[in-house]
Amino acid sequence: MSAVLQEPMPGIRPMVVDDLPAVLAVETRAYTHPWSEGILRDCLRVGYSCWVCELGDDLVGHAVMSVALGEAHLLNLCVDPGRQRQGTGRRLLRRMLRVARERQVDTVFLEVRVSNLSARTLYESEGFAEIGLRRDYYPANRGREDAVVYAKALL
Repeated sequence: MSAVLQEPMPGIRPMVVDDLPAVLAVETRAYTHPWSEGILRDCLRVGYSCWVCELGDDLVGHAVMSVALGEAHLLNLCVDPGRQRQGTGRRLLRRMLRVARERQVDTVFLEVRVSNLSARTLYESEGFAEIGLRRDYYPANRGREDAVVYAKALL
């Protein structure tokens, strides 16, 4: 008889200020233009829905969403590059959608870099539809990059 070893599932919980060093480390590894500590601290301060994903003692991803007047805007969903393509981003996204539903959100919006095909594939597979394009939205190594705008109706 052989034993089948399963990797533990990542846990998802609300972000706290003490998480910021680990969140910033993931941001820096994942993005060429990461969010700053000040931006993340402000998101916590103003009460945005901020979550982290942990695997054991390691923080492997995070998400930030604003909610107001029946709409939500997924501002950031980030997974450590070493944990990408393993379901972590999907689990975080589904948690954010559940939080949005709990807060009676009608529609969730987000932007994603045109070049980020893996993220676009994830969002589309979870029912997000492309609704527009924001020209020169993101900073890039050479100028600016367009963002695809997505929306998902929840009701």
